[in-house]
Amino acid sequence: MADRVTIQDIADALGISRNTVSKAINNTGILADATRDKVLKKAMEMGYKQFSYITLADSTKPALAISPNGDAAEIALFTTSFLGNSHFSSTMLDKFQNELSGFGYSLSMHRIRSEELKARRIPSSFSKERTAGIACIELFDPEYSRIVCSLGLPVLFIDSHAVCMDGPPEADCLYMDNQTGIYQFVHEMVRRGKKKIGFIGEVMHCQSFYERYAAYRDAMHLHKLPCPEEYCILENKKSEGRPYPEEYKEYLEECIKKLPSLPDVFICANDFVAIDTMQILKKAGYSIPKDVYLCGFDDSQESKIITPSLTTIHIHSQIMGYSAVQLLVSRIREPSLNYRTMHTETSLIYRESTEDE
Repeated sequence: MADRVTIQDIADALGISRNTVSKAINNTGILADATRDKVLKKAMEMGYKQFSYITLADSTKPALAISPNGDAAEIALFTTSFLGNSHFSSTMLDKFQNELSGFGYSLSMHRIRSEELKARRIPSSFSKERTAGIACIELFDPEYSRIVCSLGLPVLFIDSHAVCMDGPPEADCLYMDNQTGIYQFVHEMVRRGKKKIGFIGEVMHCQSFYERYAAYRDAMHLHKLPCPEEYCILENKKSEGRPYPEEYKEYLEECIKKLPSLPDVFICANDFVAIDTMQILKKAGYSIPKDVYLCGFDDSQESKIITPSLTTIHIHSQIMGYSAVQLLVSRIREPSLNYRTMHTETSLIYRESTEDE
């Protein structure tokens, strides 16, 4: 066998596919725990060195994590939003906290208030001395993100600001796959003869919104179709500070009223944008899906119960929680690692808003 063990070597040794080994080692896709453990143990046994994250298989019971001052260490969660049950991260955080406890870490949550964000001030509830690492959710302010990264602690961003304008943060980043489901959706819509497709969502709100818009444009380009400006609502109301959801809905209604006509399909940056769009269109006398198809992103609880139910792209929150812990704990253990960006699997789900049952 060659000195450098490859994924194919591990697959051959176990008699399984290379794709299965890749999923286990890179923590992408869905595998049975037994299969993942079998692959990881064989990889370590064979001396495989290219793990992209730390594995739970490398010890039977992790020792209690200790902070620099000798206390049991915390992982601090920074967020600017209330992470309710409708947010994709609520399920993810359950898995995140459970996996962290296996490594001996507790989780402390710190809501960054608007005045703290504006003043570039770290929450007073945060203690650097007892913190081993920081995870950021819904923290999309580039300057504030740089301040967090300057604290000298391992940092993980679960989604981030749109990096095309301000550059990536000096930290690891975890995103959901924002491309594949949209590619698949556009391809299916074109197959059905729905070729006038628009996009709704504040593109520069965060990296995930930007990637979803870029995926829409790429998919349209691959099908040799235009992306008409009149069918793309890409901004938000201009106001001091972050506009409230009600303000965005008002802005969206104003933009939709100005449309000369409707496209065949609207792809929306997330389910809440799609639900706002649905309500505005219904108010204007349009029928969904008769007059226009709608597709969201997130597979929120509301997407299943709204009428008509919403075609959307499901985020595998449990995998995101697991991956978040792997990225953060491996960074704590090996601070010299190059910064990493990971995307986890998503799945397209068709429902009534595109005439699917």
